[in-house]
Amino acid sequence: METQASGLLRKFMPAIQMPTRSVDAEAIVREVFGLANIEIGGTAPGDIRVSDSRFYERVLRDASIGFGEAYMDEWWETNELDLTIYKMMRANLKQKITGSWRLRALTVKAVMLNLQAKARAGASIEAHYDIGNDLYTRMLDERMVYTCGYWKNAKTLQEAQNAKLDLVAKKVGLEPGMRVLDLGCGWGGFASWAAEKYGCTVLGVTLSKDQVALGNELWKHLPVKLELRDYRDVRGQFDRVVSIGMMEHVGPKNHRDMLEVIDRCLKPDGVALIHTIANNKSLRHGTAWIEKYIFPNAVAPSMAQIGRAMEGLFVLEDLHNIGPDYDPTLMAWWDNFDRTYSEISHRYDRKFYLMWKFYLLAAAGAARARDGQLYQLVMTKPGRKQPDCRIS
Repeated sequence: METQASGLLRKFMPAIQMPTRSVDAEAIVREVFGLANIEIGGTAPGDIRVSDSRFYERVLRDASIGFGEAYMDEWWETNELDLTIYKMMRANLKQKITGSWRLRALTVKAVMLNLQAKARAGASIEAHYDIGNDLYTRMLDERMVYTCGYWKNAKTLQEAQNAKLDLVAKKVGLEPGMRVLDLGCGWGGFASWAAEKYGCTVLGVTLSKDQVALGNELWKHLPVKLELRDYRDVRGQFDRVVSIGMMEHVGPKNHRDMLEVIDRCLKPDGVALIHTIANNKSLRHGTAWIEKYIFPNAVAPSMAQIGRAMEGLFVLEDLHNIGPDYDPTLMAWWDNFDRTYSEISHRYDRKFYLMWKFYLLAAAGAARARDGQLYQLVMTKPGRKQPDCRIS
């Protein structure tokens, strides 16, 4: 026999909108979460405990952004947040609850505007990367690498990041004396590796003032220079061009611009590599909560979008997906942040702590569920001899 909740669920799926009564909202949310084997009020790993009944209407009204904000407001909790998100992703709950006009407005905005245009790009980067080096020095490894590690033979975060940096270096065939361009260089983790381990001279560009300041201090003993510069303004010729974790910030309307910059700066016999988070389908914007609180205007590309941007410019020599490695990377970052939070709690309040926890553990759960990928693409210009880059 069909229950009242089941009837309500069928009525509002697949795109559930706001019900007329709060009791209806609770019934619907309980039924939807049940599809992911998540019991509200249960005690199994990943179950949810609700402390404020407004949670139910908020989730139906605002979907992902309401779910994340309710966690920051401590309206609900769980003993394993990463597992909760993993279960939700595996059950595809984000397709079951679409939310209100606030979410659809993101699509309209992305279509009408170039959200990652040069005039906006700096502010978007500052909002995340310039919140404080005291946070990132505690969360990241010794080289300050803020991208997915490579855990094939690694047991620690440092080993995984060193392995990733060396994997990139070997894929592009670094040799002593080469001039290397690092687009979106962060704090200079790869730049320092290429200079110290392979004898290269490296120019890194980023729009983060904090990254430039700390990176240039960290690597002043090496032939590494980090500059505060938009990738579109880079000129010169380089033997190798790498971009590790920048394409997620470029935006769909600028993918081609980025590839044209790489084409312009790469010598005819050079090798380029892009390391990027990737969506399983082409999107115009990121999720609402991530857009608002973590990465403004960031949206990971799909393989189709990357392919269109490359067309006519490059030959794809190798494609390597290390997406599952993001799960242990994010869990290691969370462990570091959680362990050292008391040292910086005077600058980052309780709400920030919950926001950062939701960001890192939700991303880990999503990676575990294969909701996104992590691609490394090795590219050359047409006509160049194929490099020996298929190293995994």
